[in-house]
Amino acid sequence: MARTTKEARPPRPTARGWPGPGGGTVGYVDPAPEWRGTTVQVCGLWPFGAGAGTPMVGVPLGRDLDSGATVCCDPVSWFMRTGLLANPSMFVLGRPGLGKSTVVRRMALGLSGYGVHPLVFGDLKPDYTDLIRAIGGQVISLGRGRGNLNVLDPGESLQAAARLTGDARRRLLADIHGRRLHMVSALVTILRSAPPTDREETILSAALNVLDDRTGAQTPVLGDLVRVIKDAPEAVRSVALDRGDLARYRDITENLEASLTALLGDGRLGGTFARPTTEPMKLDRPVCFDVSGIDDSETLLQAAALLSCWSYGFGAVSAAHALADAGLEPQRNYFLVMDELWRVLQAGRGLVDRVNALTRLDRQRGVGLAMVTHSIDDLLALPTEEDRTKAKGFVERAGMVICGGLPPAEMPHLSQVVELTEAEKRLLTDWSTPPAWDATGGRHTDPPGLGNFLIKVGSRPGIPLHVDLTKAELAVNDTNRRWNRQAPQKT
Repeated sequence: MARTTKEARPPRPTARGWPGPGGGTVGYVDPAPEWRGTTVQVCGLWPFGAGAGTPMVGVPLGRDLDSGATVCCDPVSWFMRTGLLANPSMFVLGRPGLGKSTVVRRMALGLSGYGVHPLVFGDLKPDYTDLIRAIGGQVISLGRGRGNLNVLDPGESLQAAARLTGDARRRLLADIHGRRLHMVSALVTILRSAPPTDREETILSAALNVLDDRTGAQTPVLGDLVRVIKDAPEAVRSVALDRGDLARYRDITENLEASLTALLGDGRLGGTFARPTTEPMKLDRPVCFDVSGIDDSETLLQAAALLSCWSYGFGAVSAAHALADAGLEPQRNYFLVMDELWRVLQAGRGLVDRVNALTRLDRQRGVGLAMVTHSIDDLLALPTEEDRTKAKGFVERAGMVICGGLPPAEMPHLSQVVELTEAEKRLLTDWSTPPAWDATGGRHTDPPGLGNFLIKVGSRPGIPLHVDLTKAELAVNDTNRRWNRQAPQKT
């Protein structure tokens, strides 16, 4: 007998079960549990279901916010050991209080364990002195009544040049001369808020040569340089183009002499850079220049101190490399920290060129550089378009950029130098949200972006991570020590 009705086909099961009445599909499926381990610990589970998405080379910074994987990162390791970076440098941006200095300290601590010496050329808060002391480094204090740094003192470079011969010695002596000339010109720029003229720089260069001939093995100070210009030796008069007229020479050098005199003991910088160096820098250990004794109201003195420390420190690094290249000392690698970069750049017109020259002079392989500031706006606040373009180049040339929480207004400027997706922009702006008020505890909670950072390398997707401090690091990362000290108890 023929069938008169079409039999219903049984429904096909879906990924959530059988649909329809009585089928019992599942509305929610628990994700499969995940475990993480090293290849030694879980070798029996090979082939693994998924691998880590971040390089495991460098200083362990924290955990990936998406996958929970360990993120290892530092500019020296990623440049030397993985080839991920074109140069071993990084630029760190982020709003105050979100941990910029903390992530740099973590890198410095980890790199010191790898044998790379951290060098902090100007600690204003201070943020790094405790760390440097904890790892057996040298802390040099500068400021009114605390210590001096003679800008004409080549430090260890002169002793290094005495141990060298031939072209190596000539190159190091030329580097010493160039750095001293740049430093004196930079101090004049800070005082005037304008750079010295080409003629004045030529006069300074000739006067430094005459000064070296006069002092020999002794280390001169700025007062000796002023005396050379006043004495009007023939070598200086010839480059001043005074046409054989001493009165004309006095007119030509008057402004320069006045600026240099202002750098001496009674000037606005208080003679901090015109007296003999209080404590020479060592080449075989971590070093931190502590300039926290300089008040924030003395912006010119702060900028001069930072620039002087950078010049002196870069000169010491060049000397160490020259000795290593000659086989006279072991090869040492350094991690240079240039914090609060905005203070120097905004101290006067032309200082962008000075910083650019310092970071480019004799930059050799094996030296990592970290430049730290609050935002791109710090660089775009410079008075001239030329300076703004050069300052933006600091970020563009950096091997990696690490961003903390940033305000929404920062995104258009940052996107011009760093490729960011819309999701990454939202992430950075969310991290800049102010902290909420904890009514129970009667205080603000931690900001949502505290310890969160985004690592950007070129056009690659950013790596979001969170940095957690270990118990051993808490003591050297307390930047609110004065607030956290307990009042003495009454007896």
